[in-house]
Amino acid sequence: MKKAGDPEGYSVSQLLGLGQQSARKSYYPELTARMAELEAERNRYKWLFENALHGIFQASLGGRLLAANPALAAMLGDADVAATLARCTSLEALFADAEGLDEVSRLLHRQGHLQGHTTWLAGCDGRRVPVALTLLRKPDRGGEILVEGFVADITERERARQELLALNARLEARVRERTQRLEQLNDDLAGEVAERRLIEEQLRAARDLAQEANRSKDRYLAAASHDLLQPLNAARLLVSTLRERALDADAQRLVDSIHLSLEGAEELLTDLLDIARLDQERIQPQRECFPLAQMLCGLVAEYAPRAQRKALRFRCVESSLYVDSDHRLLGRVLRNLLSNACRYTDAGSVLLGVRRRGDVVSIEVHDSGPGIPPDQLRAIFEEYHQLNAERARNRQGVGLGLAIVERICQRLGLAMSVTSTLGRGSSFAVQVPICRPAPAQAASSAAAQPDSPLTGRRMLVVDNDSRILMGMQALLEQWGMRCDTAHDFDEVLEQRLAAPDVLLVDLHLDAGETGDRLVEKLRRHWRQPQLPAVVITADRSEAWRRTLAECGIPLLHKPLRPGKLRAVLSQLIARQEKG
Repeated sequence: MKKAGDPEGYSVSQLLGLGQQSARKSYYPELTARMAELEAERNRYKWLFENALHGIFQASLGGRLLAANPALAAMLGDADVAATLARCTSLEALFADAEGLDEVSRLLHRQGHLQGHTTWLAGCDGRRVPVALTLLRKPDRGGEILVEGFVADITERERARQELLALNARLEARVRERTQRLEQLNDDLAGEVAERRLIEEQLRAARDLAQEANRSKDRYLAAASHDLLQPLNAARLLVSTLRERALDADAQRLVDSIHLSLEGAEELLTDLLDIARLDQERIQPQRECFPLAQMLCGLVAEYAPRAQRKALRFRCVESSLYVDSDHRLLGRVLRNLLSNACRYTDAGSVLLGVRRRGDVVSIEVHDSGPGIPPDQLRAIFEEYHQLNAERARNRQGVGLGLAIVERICQRLGLAMSVTSTLGRGSSFAVQVPICRPAPAQAASSAAAQPDSPLTGRRMLVVDNDSRILMGMQALLEQWGMRCDTAHDFDEVLEQRLAAPDVLLVDLHLDAGETGDRLVEKLRRHWRQPQLPAVVITADRSEAWRRTLAECGIPLLHKPLRPGKLRAVLSQLIARQEKG
């Protein structure tokens, strides 16, 4: 039996009753079922058409609007579909402008469909409704192009787009404003940079002038100090010679007064030079491990006579420890402390003490002087500060000693403390690290005799200042030494002098000669490469100190302190005897 779906099945005419009567009757149930399915599909499409959330319409592309759903009417603001169809009698009336319809037609002809095309439809109240339009071209019917459109309202999206555009416009305006402000700031900054560069150039020029002024000042201080200290040194040597002679009471008082005046002038010049060098950081510490006993013996030899002249008891605690510090700078600290102790103590005693505290040794200077008020314990380290110096007769020095002590301790990294009781005295303590010496160094130190006698020893003094030579000769002969003098190397050769036990040579001689070179010449002349020598100078530069230290030649500064000179000469002669 044939079926409708067979390739050779019944024709449409046969199914519609144009065939045999018997065959037509046999297919009525199937036809009825197919008709019911078609009706159901039509009703479902109608329901979807009327209840869709998006707008749907059917139209002739060149003519009228054929159908529309309620969603489209609501989107356009019409009361119902009939109102929309009545208002939009043509497809052109559905669009807000003719250009929109022309663009849709052009795209549809070219592509055959549209997908999500953005355009504007005409609302009932004259407003423009932004939509996303999708058009499907249906098969031609009698030469007329039919389309079915699906419309999505994009009012919110358009509003958001407009707000975004407005926001972008505001942002661009702010960017332009900020850009203008930044350009203005850049212009201002460029002006400030140019002004700053000008100021920096002026500051560099001022700095260069200041540095040149400092160099000129340094050169002036070096020259002036040398010229001032030369006659002062000669006077000190002559006065020291007189003080060791037996004089009547009146003459002794005069000599002592001259000595005190010269000592005050010497300390003033020395303190001013040292404080200037410390402020300019021109003093560089040279640490070494050395025996503390060597320094203590020199301090005792230098300051015990001072204390005795004031009827003060001077005591020193011996020590076999070695310390790690700068021998010269630490010695300057202790000399300033001892000098103050002897100066301000009228009765009682001065003690140079040593206490071991773990890995450091506390070197202390105690006195029985008037003491320091508690509120002045910090002020005494200020420059030019002196206690009870309201009247000129109470002033001693210029008040730089403790300022120098504090700055040297800071450069050496040493802790310093002070305690005092009014009416009972004061105590200054410096904490110095302990070190272990090399075995050879310890043996050499243990065998040294720093206080060897100078009697009968021969000394050669070379200086270009005749006053220095006269004063030094008088002082050394007062100590029982035999002293030869000369102004330069040629004069030594002219006198045909025998080799001395020790040389004492000025650093800066005539014709550009220097003490270190002269010592080398004299050692070669007498064929004694280890001949002991001491160089004296008013030049306190760090460069010369390092140069002479590398040569192994002790350096003493003018004006010479007789006690210190005696201690250095005794050590050199003792070392020569042991060598």
